Amino acid sequence: MEDLLPDVLKKLWGKVEDGRLSADEFGRMQDSLVGEYRRIWEDALLLEGFEDLQESVVSEIGSYLGRNDSTEIKRLCCQALAHIKGEWQQKVDTIDKESVEQFYDQSRAMIYELMWWHTLADDLSPLAYVVALKLAQRHECGRCLDFGSGVGSGGILFARHGMEVTLADISSTALDFSSWRFERRGLPSVHLDLKNSRLPEAAFDFITAMDVFEHLVNPVETVRDVDRALKQGGFLFGRFHAEADEDRPHHIILDFQPTLKELQARGFVRVWQDEWLWGHEVYRKMP
Repeated sequence: MEDLLPDVLKKLWGKVEDGRLSADEFGRMQDSLVGEYRRIWEDALLLEGFEDLQESVVSEIGSYLGRNDSTEIKRLCCQALAHIKGEWQQKVDTIDKESVEQFYDQSRAMIYELMWWHTLADDLSPLAYVVALKLAQRHECGRCLDFGSGVGSGGILFARHGMEVTLADISSTALDFSSWRFERRGLPSVHLDLKNSRLPEAAFDFITAMDVFEHLVNPVETVRDVDRALKQGGFLFGRFHAEADEDRPHHIILDFQPTLKELQARGFVRVWQDEWLWGHEVYRKMP
């Protein structure tokens, strides 16, 4: 059975440490292996007629928003994180559920920021979705929930590979855009607005929560929701750590111990960890 990319790279580096592989050889092999994951990601997201993901993303945003100035759209993408910081400081006076939900529900800058992040221009960590896909395929999982789905790129990847996909978020703005992206590609999906919908019970055998928990006012309560939605034996794939970042004041949770304790109390056992690339973890819901 094919090893996951972080495990392959960790083993290869072991060969460097014991002198069986040079650092330069490792670097070339790493670039090649990461490139394979990158191609899977790009093939899933590229619009028909495009070969460059940045150009595809700019075109997609423009089509959705009715804008045709690609230079301006790219500028807004590159400056989106600064705009998000300003919006947060202006609109979120207190860290409570209502104000945080309202921020995400209305922020259009999040569309620009997330879409540009998914081009891999500055950060390869969205490729963790490909790691998650391969893990789901390894265990023959068929029904996936992307919790905190944002603009829907991870869901598109899973749907392209035959998974039955549900996307859930508190942002109506992001969900509307995500739904449009799926419809444009002719891909089936279910979209749930968590402001007025509950997750179905015991409905999924695989749940992704990519860079989500640091944004939550009450992550322990979210663990309970995820637990209810996941089947026995199912998997939760996510990143459960974050560091203080002055550019991202919307990362409001830095202490993940209560979250991890709640997972453990509910019978979740960590069965895998990315020890090489981006630090994602997998928890399995044991009987």
